[in-house]
Amino acid sequence: MPVLNPLGEASLRRFSSGHTPSFACELLGRFDMPSLFKAGDVMIGGIFPVFNKQEDSSASFVKEPDKVKCAGFDLRAFRWTQVMIFAIDEINKDSSLLPNVSLGYRILDSCASPTNTLRAALTLVSSPVEIEPTAPCLPTISALIAESGSSQSLAVAGTLGPFRVPMVSYFSTCACLSDKGKYPTFFRTIPSDYHQAKALAALVKHFGWTWIGAIQSDNDYGRNGVQAFTEEVKKLGVCIAFVGTVLRTYPSSKILDVVDMIKQSTVQVILSFVPEGDLYPLMREVVRQNITHIQWIASEAWITAARPSTPEIYSSFGGAIGFVVRKMAIPKLRHFLMGISPYTDRKAAFVRDFWEKMVGCWPLSAGEPSGSERSSKTCTGAETLVDSQDLFFNVTQLRVSYNVYKAVYAVAHALHHLIFCKKEGETFTFFFDQLKTVHFINQFGEAVFFDGNGDPPASYDVINWQLRAGQVQHVTVGQFGLAANQAYELSIQEDSIVWRTGKSVIPVAVCSQICPVGTRKAQIKGKSVCCFDCIPCADGTIANATGAADCSPCPQEYWSNDGRDQCILKTVEFLSYHEPMGIALTMVSLLGTCLSFATMLVFIHYKDTPVVKASNSELSSLLLFSLFLCFLCPLTFIGRPTAWTCMLRHTAFGVTFALCISCMLGKTIVVVTAFRATLPGNNVAGKFGPSQQRIIVCSCTVVQIFICVLWLNLNPPYRDFRYSHRKIVLECNTGSETAFYAVLGYIGILAGICLVLAFLSRKLPDNFNEAKFITFSMLIFCAVWITFIPAYVSAPGKFTVAVEIFAILSSAFGLLICIFAPKCYILFIKPERNTKKHVMGRN
Repeated sequence: MPVLNPLGEASLRRFSSGHTPSFACELLGRFDMPSLFKAGDVMIGGIFPVFNKQEDSSASFVKEPDKVKCAGFDLRAFRWTQVMIFAIDEINKDSSLLPNVSLGYRILDSCASPTNTLRAALTLVSSPVEIEPTAPCLPTISALIAESGSSQSLAVAGTLGPFRVPMVSYFSTCACLSDKGKYPTFFRTIPSDYHQAKALAALVKHFGWTWIGAIQSDNDYGRNGVQAFTEEVKKLGVCIAFVGTVLRTYPSSKILDVVDMIKQSTVQVILSFVPEGDLYPLMREVVRQNITHIQWIASEAWITAARPSTPEIYSSFGGAIGFVVRKMAIPKLRHFLMGISPYTDRKAAFVRDFWEKMVGCWPLSAGEPSGSERSSKTCTGAETLVDSQDLFFNVTQLRVSYNVYKAVYAVAHALHHLIFCKKEGETFTFFFDQLKTVHFINQFGEAVFFDGNGDPPASYDVINWQLRAGQVQHVTVGQFGLAANQAYELSIQEDSIVWRTGKSVIPVAVCSQICPVGTRKAQIKGKSVCCFDCIPCADGTIANATGAADCSPCPQEYWSNDGRDQCILKTVEFLSYHEPMGIALTMVSLLGTCLSFATMLVFIHYKDTPVVKASNSELSSLLLFSLFLCFLCPLTFIGRPTAWTCMLRHTAFGVTFALCISCMLGKTIVVVTAFRATLPGNNVAGKFGPSQQRIIVCSCTVVQIFICVLWLNLNPPYRDFRYSHRKIVLECNTGSETAFYAVLGYIGILAGICLVLAFLSRKLPDNFNEAKFITFSMLIFCAVWITFIPAYVSAPGKFTVAVEIFAILSSAFGLLICIFAPKCYILFIKPERNTKKHVMGRN
């Protein structure tokens, strides 16, 4: 077990003697870890998950722990180790990059475990041979190529960072590793999950998926990746239905819990942010339970992995889509891989496991007995890889392997700059400082460099799982990266994608179907914001786009159509001459006007007859003229209101009716005084002649004129728009309600006085007692206008005007008929009664 003691033996002796200790270190033990090793002037360490699972072991704490045992040989990771060796061999053969300097390597297995990765890292920075007690404790490697898992890289970067040992990862994508404050010596040749999260969010947005599930690995890679993805998609209104957690060391019960979660959910699309080794147990269980309706979104950790890319797994995961780093072909690598043999270096670690995987037999090492406990048969030595068609030897679509290749070359270029490009007088710099400034174009034309966070530029291929000729193919169907304007850009060839649901049918991933136009979302209590009901917009509001969160109110002059998806102009409503009601009221008004005028002509023609003389022809003519004007008043109420008609209609109505009732009052007083004059000693009739009658009529009318003048000067009526639900009511606002009701009130006072006087004179003894007709006409007049007030207040829109016109016409016809119909009856039907004797006669 290699443990660094910060105080060496010499330091301890000085410390015990009272001297201030100087810092040194002491190797207290070693980890017995198999390695691939080659000596060189400059050593580069490598840590790879050659075996993907560390077997459980119990610690008794009374003796040293047993040797770590790992299982699950990973061909993919083993190829990464060979790419590192291949790149170092290429550099050593290149006389221009590091002339007269040879690179060596020491490669260890991490077993995909953070603890074992840390053991490997401490082994690499410890001397392979015992050091002198007085020797400085310097690391024996100049740089470290590690690791595939983010949790493993976090453990190593945090440990080696204080020692300024540069570490270049080829597959650790956690965005947390970009923190230069915590991990100053960490670099990587694969983009950060910060970019992958944006790529996955862009993919989800592109296909309109808003209701998805997520599976994360129980480590830094999975947790940080799903967290970054969740933050991105929340900005787009996407909801995460559930987050399941898996790990390769989880018991089957936990895997079954995640499967049950998937089966019970309504999601159709699931993101899996999990390394291939952690996801594989879940994949097998999903296939076993025949769950085939899910469209899977993959992170770069498993979308191109070889182990799950089988027809069996494809039955449930076919059509999976995800992102990977750009691929590259390294043609010379195939010959190198074909040359791997356990008989070349029988002590080389992992090679025999590789041979067993590829050939199917176990090669014996020197001195190893043939009776091995392994289940595989023993190799004869005649086996070869020449005719192998395994994907291991396909070097045309290298992705992570190419990242390893770039990492080695980045270290070599940094060494070149450190050794051969140091300027005179330049102070000492750490090796990792040279890595910060590395920038070169490799033999494939790609620029290799790191940004301020030690990350490469983001660039991804979109990969789709497709089954061709019985084999799972990783087909490139799009790209994602930074455009020329430094904005992220996603391009996808949708026609090339094979979906889980079929060739061209894009899966639907929504909790609730998008709301159509004319409706809005209504959140369902207790559920995610992506789960909602669609309810129609209220009257006066619209939603002219699908998926509207709220309905937009229409402008005041507009109203929503029946579909609630468009605002239309409201109907402007007023009592017009063209509608049936307007035509009817106009005809009745003109009829009353004609009757008044005709009656006036009749009275002029028969002015010398007893009936006309008895009814006071002067007041009757003035009354007929006022009724003529009263019948014309409704015409100002019909038609589109204007500022002038609004002022005219109310004032004309008030003045003409005041004149009319004043005439009625004058006639009533004349009747009363005339019959009171028959009493002995009563000289009232002589004092109430024509002049007094004119004064009564004029004075009563002038009061109303004065009220109307004040009204027009202080707060006149005006045209007003009253907005209702579906229409705009164009009406005349009275301006001053007080003035309007003052006009009505004054007419009411005159009518009330007239009614009282006429009622008191109704039984005067004469065949032609006009007081009876005046009483009856005033009763009609008062009844009409008393019922007018509540009807006027409650009538909507143009019916308010109609009610007022009806009241005017009803009261005018009541006066015309009650006062003048009996006289016309005598003039035309019973002319024999048109005599002074009959008029003055008593019953």
